[in-house]
Amino acid sequence: MAEALLALGGNVGRVRETFDRALTMLCEGTGVTLTARSSDYATPPWGVEDQPAFVNICVAVETALTPQALLGRVQAVEHALGRLRDRERRWGPRPIDIDILAYDDVVLDGPELTLPHPRLFERAFVLVPLAEIAADRMIAGTRVRDALARVDTTGISRLPPRSAP
Repeated sequence: MAEALLALGGNVGRVRETFDRALTMLCEGTGVTLTARSSDYATPPWGVEDQPAFVNICVAVETALTPQALLGRVQAVEHALGRLRDRERRWGPRPIDIDILAYDDVVLDGPELTLPHPRLFERAFVLVPLAEIAADRMIAGTRVRDALARVDTTGISRLPPRSAP
């Protein structure tokens, strides 16, 4: 089993409920087990700023899937939940985005998947929730908490827990 760290984000629809559905779908069957989930965070848009705020979380999973198979499952979940990559603006509005941040200490640089995620250490909206669940995790020689200390976290706020239905 390998540990994978994933980031989920979205700003279209009922994002927090979409995250719940995404995690259920991701862990259905065999091969992926959720081991940690951060709080939900409201975050300002990144890249394209003329859009609604995002909600972001990070999760840790144990997986028997290869990195490529995990990517396939992640993309299938995104598609099932309304993400149409071929029709959206890069860094624009979306119901869900799931990125594989790290997969154990694997380093890949392929056309479909780069590990660790190439912009991980630039993105406060990823590092804030990631530090909540993996502050001491070393990724590419950098401790998550140290990477977080180097980015501007202005505008990022923890959302209150949702009440049970």
